[in-house]
Amino acid sequence: MTRGPDLARSVEALAHDHNFLGAAHDDNARRTRIVVVLTFAMMIGEIAAGYLTGSMALLADGFHMATHAGALGVAAFAYSYARRHAGDRRFTFGTGKVGELAGFASAFVLAIIALGIGVESVRRLLAPTDIAYAEAIWIAVLGLIVNLISAWLLGGDHHLDHHDHHGHGHAHHEHDNNLRSAYFHVLADALTSMLAIVALLAGLYLGWRWMDAAMGIVGAAVIARWSWGLLRDSSAVLVDAAADPSLEEEIRKAVEDGDARITDLHIWRVGPGKFAAIVALVAERPLPPDDYARRVRVHDELVHVTIEPHPA
Repeated sequence: MTRGPDLARSVEALAHDHNFLGAAHDDNARRTRIVVVLTFAMMIGEIAAGYLTGSMALLADGFHMATHAGALGVAAFAYSYARRHAGDRRFTFGTGKVGELAGFASAFVLAIIALGIGVESVRRLLAPTDIAYAEAIWIAVLGLIVNLISAWLLGGDHHLDHHDHHGHGHAHHEHDNNLRSAYFHVLADALTSMLAIVALLAGLYLGWRWMDAAMGIVGAAVIARWSWGLLRDSSAVLVDAAADPSLEEEIRKAVEDGDARITDLHIWRVGPGKFAAIVALVAERPLPPDDYARRVRVHDELVHVTIEPHPA
């Protein structure tokens, strides 16, 4: 049985790709790669300086930065993988969630780092150790400069938290949790460097040896809080938790016109700022599915809509 020209045209008109990557995907990927190079170079420098000077403080900070370099490398790989496989039909709704998976993994690493810093800080608070203050201060300052540059690269132009999609009365946000995870890693390093500088100066000039451990505990608590927020947000996307309630309300207003009533509604995120929806409705005289779909698709963030109309 051959297809008629009308059927062929309909198939062509309704076909679409499943590339649901964020609008800033490639730009975020480029900036993340730059930060990976900066972090890796700083890590090598600290480890080399530690071996050459015999400083355990430098070695410890260098290997600590190695964990962040690894996590940032995962973020960069996720961007590359998502772009490379954006058209791969094995991914039913595209690769928009690859970044969420990388973000969740990085958040877990952040939590482990926070725990490690906290435990070591408590141990040093109970049993203070000798610190080479002058040597440690200059490397902390250098590390802070590198981390601030990296944070500026990742957090500039408001790409960190959201892109606004102004669609008919509501703004929905494009959260890139992969970029957030990379940003939090460099921010964690910057925070620990700043707290370390304060503690080292207090120890050097005031003799407050306990400040180093106390600042470590403060830093661990802040990093743990960042980690928890990232774990919560990325895991919600990975398990297809309910999307923005305001978006659900917009869909109901668009569809429930006349005698139509929604009986089942599913909305989930398939990429940064991009959502899919399945709408089941009942009406005495249901309109063609495409009529309801056109009403819903006025919201740009809804990129994959399935309508199931049923007669009452």
